Amino acid sequence: MTKEIAPENLYSRIAGLLQAAKQNVVRAVNQTMVYTYYEIGRMIVEDEQQGKERAEYGMQILEDLSLKLTRNFGKGFSIVNLR
Repeated sequence: MTKEIAPENLYSRIAGLLQAAKQNVVRAVNQTMVYTYYEIGRMIVEDEQQGKERAEYGMQILEDLSLKLTRNFGKGFSIVNLR
């Protein structure tokens, strides 16, 4: 005896699976971006501090970094965002 699955039940199960997968992807991307931006900030601070307790931000370094990152990765790497 085979059990037939109603078309609506099949659709609901598949739609639920796809929605869950989409949410997992969004969550993974968000987590990765938060980690990446945290590491970028950490790297900038470490480079600027060079062992000192406080950073003395050099505008030229941030300007150069902003230009290079924007050229290679697009918007979102302005001096203000990097600072």
